[in-house]
Amino acid sequence: MFVMQLKLKRASALLALVSFSALAGQTVEVSIEKYAYTPQEVSIRVGDTVKWVNREKRTSHSVVFPQEGGRESERFFPDESWQRQFMQPGRYPYHCGPHPEMKGLIIVGE
Repeated sequence: MFVMQLKLKRASALLALVSFSALAGQTVEVSIEKYAYTPQEVSIRVGDTVKWVNREKRTSHSVVFPQEGGRESERFFPDESWQRQFMQPGRYPYHCGPHPEMKGLIIVGE
């Protein structure tokens, strides 16, 4: 009986760990180079994170979400990054604060 209870506790702990891992999601990288986001469009799932990495030599960038009242990341400089986890499905167009011609789109599916 004791062995059975111990196995059930281990199974419960493993299930909790797997569930937590599923919630943590994946991280997808978007590179910023030559005044462009690459890839320009990213499809992810709820709970995933997008990490923008500035690969420019001298220029700072930011990420602005106009449909969210202009929510903007802090500026990040060459070799720096900024990331955001997406918890709601939808389409999230964005652009660079100092360079609004730079555009991208995050599509979050269920």
